[in-house]
Amino acid sequence: MMKRIKLIWFTVLMLFAGPSVVTAQQTASDEAAEKIKAIQIQYLTKKLELTPEEAQKFLPVYNNYTKEVEQLIAEHRDKKDQDHLTPDEAGKKNMDKELNYQKRMLDIRSRYSTEFQKVLPGRKAGMVFKSEREFRNIMVIHLNNQRMNRMGQGGGPNKRRP
Repeated sequence: MMKRIKLIWFTVLMLFAGPSVVTAQQTASDEAAEKIKAIQIQYLTKKLELTPEEAQKFLPVYNNYTKEVEQLIAEHRDKKDQDHLTPDEAGKKNMDKELNYQKRMLDIRSRYSTEFQKVLPGRKAGMVFKSEREFRNIMVIHLNNQRMNRMGQGGGPNKRRP
């Protein structure tokens, strides 16, 4: 139990010791995103059963990976003005943009798959993307449950009764 607490504490310290520094001017959504990232790091650390030494090597690489992925996603969301294009031209441009996005994402994941294998044993490196996907699924379910509870449809303790 004490070893697990130390590992979680170490993980949180590594997360905040990285280049992303929390400032007083952050918005509530930025703070929520940081909390989710910290929870994700804890989840991955536990799921991959990282030793403190492995975590120390893995987390900086993983943080670089997530920054690249987040930057690509932000670029992908950035929509350019297409008012001057015909519907067919806009459709082709959107398809090209989507394929380019997927190719760049695959390139990032392929490159970091190799990087993860350099800092983790093969079994653990092979579980990174799967564990990341599991965490996203858990978060989606959690957020959907929260939304349903706020709407009074969750059936949980927050549901109002007539």
